[in-house]
Amino acid sequence: MKPTVRLSFGPTEVICHLPEGSAAQPPEEARRWLDEQFVAYECEPLRALGKVLTRDKLIALADAIGPRGFEADEKLRGDFARAAAAVLGREGVHIDVDARQVSF
Repeated sequence: MKPTVRLSFGPTEVICHLPEGSAAQPPEEARRWLDEQFVAYECEPLRALGKVLTRDKLIALADAIGPRGFEADEKLRGDFARAAAAVLGREGVHIDVDARQVSF
């Protein structure tokens, strides 16, 4: 099974798949990609604790990119799926942006 990330933006859903033939991404590399994108999209931490949890980064980044951003960029969808699967250690992930939840 290839990693699949389902993103829910209210009634809108976007499905992100790891591109065919892509190798699994090492978790450290995935965290680095996620950190770079978090900064590039000027994401804000969801909690005022000062520490940003990986799940919170995924939610904030998905929110910043939005459904149109994901739908318009196949490479971004693949990169996001690859990173999310690697940092969470799961093949199937559901990120509900509105509810601010990540489930498996």
